[in-house]
Amino acid sequence: MTDQNNPFDGPQLQDVEYARADMSRSQFNGVNLTHAKFFAVLDHARFDDTNLESAVFDDVNLSQASFKNINLFGATFSDVNLSGASFGNLNLSDTSITNANYTGMTIEGVLVSDLLACYEKHNGV
Repeated sequence: MTDQNNPFDGPQLQDVEYARADMSRSQFNGVNLTHAKFFAVLDHARFDDTNLESAVFDDVNLSQASFKNINLFGATFSDVNLSGASFGNLNLSDTSITNANYTGMTIEGVLVSDLLACYEKHNGV
């Protein structure tokens, strides 16, 4: 029987490094990947009920990946392809995004490019 209070009751894979790996279409469900390091191809991967706290994604293809009910506290993403990825039930507190291509990206159905244009117009940027 699973502990209903801990959705990360699957494999304990914290501190694992995935380098030069093709992990396309991999499914992580209930996995603890705290401090894991990904230097891999993860297109179409699924992360459900997964703990990715302080995980590192560097030079990673996450296109068409799906993230649901995950913990990304302290995680870092650099040189990452997230085109077509989907995120659900997010807490983006204290998140910083820099040097990004927002083409077609939406938040709550609103194009991010439109949000940024409105911000710039309102703030005289």
